[in-house]
Amino acid sequence: MDKITLTMKRTIGIFVIALLGAVSGAGLIKLFDAKPATTTISSSQPVQFANFPDHIIQNPNFVTASALATPAVVHIKTKVNPKNTQGNTEEDDIRSFFGRPDLFFGPQGPQTGSGSGVIITNDGYIITNNHVINGADEIEVILNDKRSFSGTVVGTDPSTDIALVKITAQDLPVLQFGNSDNVQVGEWVLAVGNPFNLTSTVTAGIVSAKARSVGILGGGSSMEAFIQTDAAVNPGNSGGALVNVQGELIGINTAIASNNGSYQGYSFAVPVNIARKVVDDIKSYGTVQRAFLGVQIMEVNAELVSKEELKVNDGVYVADFLENSAGAAAGIKKGDVIIQIDNNRVKSTPELMEIIGRKRPGDKVEVMVNRKGKQELLTVTLRSAEGNTSIVKKAKPDFASLLGGELETATVKELEALKIEGGVKVKKLTAGKLRDTGIREGFIITKIDRSPVLSTKDLYKILEDKKGGVLLEGYYPSGAKAYYGFGL
Repeated sequence: MDKITLTMKRTIGIFVIALLGAVSGAGLIKLFDAKPATTTISSSQPVQFANFPDHIIQNPNFVTASALATPAVVHIKTKVNPKNTQGNTEEDDIRSFFGRPDLFFGPQGPQTGSGSGVIITNDGYIITNNHVINGADEIEVILNDKRSFSGTVVGTDPSTDIALVKITAQDLPVLQFGNSDNVQVGEWVLAVGNPFNLTSTVTAGIVSAKARSVGILGGGSSMEAFIQTDAAVNPGNSGGALVNVQGELIGINTAIASNNGSYQGYSFAVPVNIARKVVDDIKSYGTVQRAFLGVQIMEVNAELVSKEELKVNDGVYVADFLENSAGAAAGIKKGDVIIQIDNNRVKSTPELMEIIGRKRPGDKVEVMVNRKGKQELLTVTLRSAEGNTSIVKKAKPDFASLLGGELETATVKELEALKIEGGVKVKKLTAGKLRDTGIREGFIITKIDRSPVLSTKDLYKILEDKKGGVLLEGYYPSGAKAYYGFGL
């Protein structure tokens, strides 16, 4: 017998001894186990995932999703121009005295910002965050193909931190809307944006929670029902896209949970169903239509269950009613627990706010409440904050009264004297924005936020689309050039 055969036999022997030891050990455990022996018969069955979309149980294709999303995500650069004016001689004197141009009044140069946006129509409508463009005097939109456009704010909604921006362009790449209601915890997602001015950056993660409120929008009527993810999001990602593995837009990246201003594990996105409703309202009515149940609510927890002797362990507790309450008019009572709205289970305050936030005054919703252990189904006609069901359209401001004074298109003689192509002359001043800036009669406005002003019609047309800071540029009859700023 050769050495190899001996070695194999020894190995087999050791294995058999070890196996017998294991069996005897198991037998000893059984001897001291007082429970009767049980026999388990198992068979292999294919795993079934109930009620899960197919794309969740398949391997995610990040390449395809990135290719679909990246061309439709833009880089937004903003600039806030200094508002010191020729008329603010006291400010100029203080700055000169101390030799510090930024003393007391802040830096003189323009302040810049950076964020992201998502193209939603091929003719240039772009969703972003309100905080990305808030107060900006100039908005530059840079496409993925490096083309640059001037952006105009169409409307904003601070309560959801959503804004709509427009550029003049055609045949743009568009990101298709998904359905944020179908998003599930554990689902793969991608965040696409421009963190730290690094254009077209894609990061991946999973949805770690839904309907999350983190208290960053100021409370009150603000609506927080964020999609929480662990996809890396940093400053500059704000306003960018959160997409599913099919390359559909499911959220607008808005905030991060951070102690140092950079990504530390969690990020938050406005669900696209809310963002889409906001921009639809802005485009259709000029302002967001906000609907209310008109109830003061508390989230059900163990303490409240014990205190109020509730018969359910989750939901939203009705503590009181607001004036002209839609809920009270429909039969909701104090002490009711709202557990369902339109077949959507309600377990938390943010979930309720997200559902109602997609409605308009006059819309009807089916509200199921638990009332002392019994379920009641009630039909509620939602109302506005004013307590009615009317759709509100944004009224166009009276700029003539707002600015104050008489304006007229400059004459040919005045234009020739200053060697300018066009402008609007401040003929007379009354109480209003113009006089408050320190502007004097006779001043000819030639530009508003760098946009040429050739006539009074041009001036009012430009101001219609403005919100926040406005910078006027022009000349006095002496030829002296001046700048004046005010806010709208």
